[in-house]
Amino acid sequence: MFRLKRQFVVAAGVAGVAAFAPFVLGGYDLNLLARFLALSLLALGIVLTWGHGGILSLGQGVFFGLGGYALAMHMKLTPLAPGEVPDFMMLGGLEALPAWWVPFGNPGFALLAVVLVPGIVAALFAWSVFGRRVGGTYFALITQALALAFATLLVSAQETTGGFNGLTDFQVVLGLDLNGAEAGRTLYWVTLLVLALGWAGVAALLASRFGTMLRAVRDGENRVRFLGHDAAAYKIIAFAVAAMLAGAAGALFTLHAGVISPAMVGVVPSIEMVIWVAIGGRTSLAGAIAGTLAVNFARDAISSAFPDLRPYALGLLFILVVTLLPGGLAELLAARFRKVAR
Repeated sequence: MFRLKRQFVVAAGVAGVAAFAPFVLGGYDLNLLARFLALSLLALGIVLTWGHGGILSLGQGVFFGLGGYALAMHMKLTPLAPGEVPDFMMLGGLEALPAWWVPFGNPGFALLAVVLVPGIVAALFAWSVFGRRVGGTYFALITQALALAFATLLVSAQETTGGFNGLTDFQVVLGLDLNGAEAGRTLYWVTLLVLALGWAGVAALLASRFGTMLRAVRDGENRVRFLGHDAAAYKIIAFAVAAMLAGAAGALFTLHAGVISPAMVGVVPSIEMVIWVAIGGRTSLAGAIAGTLAVNFARDAISSAFPDLRPYALGLLFILVVTLLPGGLAELLAARFRKVAR
């Protein structure tokens, strides 16, 4: 309990400091920070599933994309008059809005869909897989195939999803003019608040009996099952919660980036998401956020200076961390703090 309270205090302190960023950073840097904070929300879910549940998913981009597309569909419908269809549908030859698009015109439905659709899809997928006791490398490969299939589906259904280009050119969200002077600050604070709530929620979940049982499943699933517990249920719940966090992250990222496309939800982005957490520390919530921010800011700097070196630099960093520091940056900082304390 003391450790949990300490985490809440640290989270509140960091969020309080970060809240002043809009008064210090310029528009471009603030937008970058907001994007990476949104991605950090997804990283918290990977800590829950991989770090504490032993569930390595290489398909979190699927749930990230479901949340992003859910909100993007609403924003594409908002400025349209009744009977009109988005511009890309007109180019694709559609004259009427598809029936499955219609509910997303309602803001309440769209916001619920951002988290519920990824959560339900993840729960059904996890139930079908974990119920058959599939795990480890096989599960990672299945989720990777899921990400590839999802990206392919988005590209092939161009007339209803925007294809390679995805969905873009958003003007308004929930009455907020996205082109207005204060939109950047407002969305940044919303993202920071959601991230702080996500951190507190996952920390409380990990400190509860559920977290204890999840780690027990990670360390000895057969033993937990022998003692009469449903090991699959804990894994299903953790996977669904991580998917809901990924969906919220996708929606927030879409707001800041102004676009959501298949390139953001496929195999490569899903693998990179795991790399952020591995570098930060897969069992540490703070480490996952720090790793996400550090890797993405470094990637942006390298891409600007040396565009062709970005994937090699990311791969080299991942190899060095996994080889020399399995616990990530969190382990390095923890060792440093213990040394200072002594």
